[in-house]
Amino acid sequence: MQPFVYNALPARVIFGWDTSEQVADEVLRLGCKRAIVLTTAQQVSSGQKVLKDLGDLGVGIYSNATMHTPIHITLDALKVAQELQADVCVAVGGGSTIGLGKALALHSSNEKKLKQIAIPTTYAGSEATPIIGQTEIDKEAKSLKTTQRTLNVLPDVIIYDINLTLTLPTQMTTTSGLNAIAHAVEALWAPEANPIISNLALQGIKAISQSFPLIRKDPKDPKGRSNALFGAWSCGTCLGAVGMSLHHKLCHTLGGTFGMPHAETHAIILPHAVAYNAPFATDEVEEIRIALNLQQGISAAQGLFDVLENNNIPCSLKELGFKQEDLRRAAEIAVRSPYPNPAPLEEEKIFHLLSNAYHGIRPAI
Repeated sequence: MQPFVYNALPARVIFGWDTSEQVADEVLRLGCKRAIVLTTAQQVSSGQKVLKDLGDLGVGIYSNATMHTPIHITLDALKVAQELQADVCVAVGGGSTIGLGKALALHSSNEKKLKQIAIPTTYAGSEATPIIGQTEIDKEAKSLKTTQRTLNVLPDVIIYDINLTLTLPTQMTTTSGLNAIAHAVEALWAPEANPIISNLALQGIKAISQSFPLIRKDPKDPKGRSNALFGAWSCGTCLGAVGMSLHHKLCHTLGGTFGMPHAETHAIILPHAVAYNAPFATDEVEEIRIALNLQQGISAAQGLFDVLENNNIPCSLKELGFKQEDLRRAAEIAVRSPYPNPAPLEEEKIFHLLSNAYHGIRPAI
């Protein structure tokens, strides 16, 4: 056994069926009395149910959570939270909503720092991480996404309620699940990799990949949904414990700078990022292949690409509306600042990776 360092994150996790009904007890456990519920415009009904479960502890809903956590949305939500004298935010939804909860915790004053309860309804895994990505407008009026890691944004409580995921559309289930798998994949070759997180990463990959055919056959399959949500926690915990590499850098570039949709972009980039790193991380890629339960002769990268095709998910950046003329700029941004990655970061090779992803070309072995 090689020497390693592992830092466990302080968080309370509640997992099961109908667990969101315990939200009022969790607010009181945190010593709070005034909870604001956060949602996107599309998930107000879910937020209203949680507000009802909060009873007298609920003070209102803010329903304008937005993808990539724009700063101006955060400041607007913070103003509303302050006017309502909220002392805790309850984020109900996916990465956009949970990201807003993190941003409120980060930007609230130390004296009146908002505590956080996250109730995920997708498999993005952001709730399990001390990482926040925010989008700002630079001096040239261009969108720029920045990422930081700080325990100040780690939710105090995560409530996983399998019931809240039963109506998640099958396509969104797949893209969100692949987004989660990306966290686990990169955790395997992170500089801080350790046997605890590596085992959790493989367990998460296996759980989510096994859930796909079950949910495709029956979107409300209890085993499929519970496996997917457990896998999301596993993969999110990996993202929170170790650093990420090329895949996440590319997705943050495409999302923050070019406005690409978060989960779909992760799903499309993942097979190509795995193929890029495969010659320099052969053991880890073989472990991924085994966790995905792929037949001999199908690489991990190919297996991940096939998940897209088998579930009628867009396989190319072109299908998402990305402009071919922006490929070069995206490659340039991706190599601007050094970061750890198994394979050397070469702009021309990354441009080739992005070109393959743009056209939806299945990775070669």
